[in-house]
Formats: sequence, structure tokens, C-alpha cells
Amino acid sequence: MTDDLYDGFPPGFFARDDERPDDVFYAPERLVTHIDDRAIVAVGALYTELGITGRALDLMSSWVSHFEHPPAELVVLGMNAAELDANPAATQRIVHDLNADPRIPLPDADVDAVVCCVSVDYLTRPIEVLAEAARVLRPGGVVALTFSNRCFPTKAVHGWLATSDEQHGPLVAELLRRAGGFDEPRVELRTPPGPGDPLWAVTARRT
Repeated sequence: MTDDLYDGFPPGFFARDDERPDDVFYAPERLVTHIDDRAIVAVGALYTELGITGRALDLMSSWVSHFEHPPAELVVLGMNAAELDANPAATQRIVHDLNADPRIPLPDADVDAVVCCVSVDYLTRPIEVLAEAARVLRPGGVVALTFSNRCFPTKAVHGWLATSDEQHGPLVAELLRRAGGFDEPRVELRTPPGPGDPLWAVTARRT
């Protein structure tokens, strides 16, 4: 971790209760969804609204990517090969642990969009990963980071658990600012008030 990127964050902010290698935790297949149907609909509607139709990268992906209309090419990057193999929208699959190595194994300016659904809270080196997202994005491409109020608490970073749902959007926006290469992030609550999982989104464009 590059210390100056994280100036101002308390010590241990990006540590976790369970510091075992992530490939141990994610070895079992989990062919389940981690948000409810209302939140899933909100993710798909966001992707459609953003016009993600070309070549997209789904970071920390699994067996479903929640697109209403899958893009022409979808690169899914995640920890479990069986889950990625089960993703019907995927056209390219990469098994890779971003906490062990935050580099994204794609060329510069390779994709039109980068999405990450309900997983940003597990990144221990999020600024480096988001800087990599900027590198692989084409100019004008969009990054969309969505999250709810659910998580695996032993694998979410301490700073996420210590902050409120309302603070998570500004936190993710600050991580994007520090990564560089994006315009000013936009923070939105994408689900209406009421019962069910809330779904927040932070989006920005590659400059």
C-alpha cells in the first residue's frame, strides 16, 4: 500500500477481521445473489441509463452481472472460476485476486466501462485498484460502483464497518478522487424509500 495515497485515513482502516488469503474464503461456490430483487433491478437500470453497450469489465464478479441488456463484450474478473464460468453474459473470464495484486490484467484503454457491484467494501487497496480502472478505461468511459448495506463482515474493511450507510457514498467518491483520472464522482441512492435493500451508486467518467 502506498502510504501517501491513504493520508488521513486512520491506521487499520483497510484491515479486516479475517486476513486469511482471500482465495481460501472464496473457494466455495456461492451461486446466490447478495442483494434483493429491488436492488438488482436498480443495478440493471443504472447500467442501462449509463449506456453500457460496448466492452465492459465487471470487477469482483460472480455468476451474474445484473445487466438488463448485457454489453457486446463482458470481461468478468473474480475469485471463483466456477462462478465466473456460470455467468451467461461473460465473453472473457479472469480469475484474479485484487487484494493480492491490484493490477488489472488488461491493456491500457481496453474497455468502455468498469462496474463493481456490492464488492468495493472488500478492497484492501482500493485506490490502486481504482487507478487501474482508470488505466483500462477509454477516455469518456464510465466507472460504476454500487453497494448496499449487506456484506461479509469479517471480510469487509474495518473503515467500512465503522462508517454509516450514508457515509459510504462520500467515502467511495473520495477513493475515486485519490485514484485520479476521473471527473467529479456522482453519489446517488438508486432505490426509493421503503422496505428492502437500499442501493447506492457512485459513478464517474474517465477524463
